[in-house]
Amino acid sequence: METLVNNNSVFIQLAQYEHEQVVFCHDKQAGLKAIIAIHNTVLGPAAGGTRMWAYQNEADALHDVLRLSRGMTFKNAISGLNLGGGKAVIIGDARTQKTEVLFRSFGKFVESLSGKYITAEDVGVSTADIEYIAMQTKHVAGKPEYMGGSGDPSPVTAFGVYMGMKAAAKKVYGNDSLEGKKILVQGVGHVGSYLVAHLIKENTKVYISDFYEDRAKEVAQKYKVEVIDKEAVYDLDVDIYSPCALGATLNDSTIPKLKAQIVAGAANNQLEDEKKHGDMCKARGILYAPDFLINAGGIINVYYEIIGNYNHERVHKHAERIYDYTQNIFETAEKENINTQQAAQQVALKRIEGVGKLKMSF
Repeated sequence: METLVNNNSVFIQLAQYEHEQVVFCHDKQAGLKAIIAIHNTVLGPAAGGTRMWAYQNEADALHDVLRLSRGMTFKNAISGLNLGGGKAVIIGDARTQKTEVLFRSFGKFVESLSGKYITAEDVGVSTADIEYIAMQTKHVAGKPEYMGGSGDPSPVTAFGVYMGMKAAAKKVYGNDSLEGKKILVQGVGHVGSYLVAHLIKENTKVYISDFYEDRAKEVAQKYKVEVIDKEAVYDLDVDIYSPCALGATLNDSTIPKLKAQIVAGAANNQLEDEKKHGDMCKARGILYAPDFLINAGGIINVYYEIIGNYNHERVHKHAERIYDYTQNIFETAEKENINTQQAAQQVALKRIEGVGKLKMSF
């Protein structure tokens, strides 16, 4: 897999990431600046959540949405879903700039794609926001339950990450119990806080850190866990590092500091450079649970809403299989002497290529 690099040229990035389509959405009256990226639709319509974040500039937003949508292609493929990969970002502060008009305007742009892209929640976007989007388009999932939707996908995402973490523990420690393990959860938003709840039930020693100090304090009080300053995260002596916020936290400066034997978290694109930093983790004896593999619970949850056959028990059983998927990837990586990210991508690409070659015969 070719190393991906940042480049401000839109068309160079599109060529390198191999996207099918990118849509720039602007509505001055609504205050909307958004980008929808459709990476691959071989397996089905592109599906992936919408993120709202105060990016420093538009180039950063484009780079993020391109990486995120590409990751969704791998995530949907490796999870056995009949969905392609897509993602959207809204440029703005999710704490201060949300309005009904903004999300309804975004919904109109989603509708204009005629079902080629299906959106849902991501960082900074809630089920209440999805409700506004759904007023303008039917191509949206993660709707509130009272609207016939599957509700907030965060609990299922957290459960899948928990399953992946236990599979990693099985590989490293010989059993999948997390009892007594020291675990740092970086980012305690919707997914991170649900993950903390799972870990507390298993009698782990949990540390948390978050960009928003008030949110960290709230979760710490609820679960009686210790807050770590965000500047001290990578120096902490823990068994498992669980990044559950933004991506690229595994890089040249952080990996040498890590004392953890396992990295397993919900954040997307945790490796700043997939090949280089995947290899660095491998060389340092750090077992990396590929993010797009173990954080797939949320898209699994909305998939069954999309196909019109939502059943919570069925969703839970599917998400539970992340444990087995993760173990298989670890075995493949070890057998082929490659990093775990490469192993997971190979499995995803094999399915995409196989389905892409199918021909109808009569």
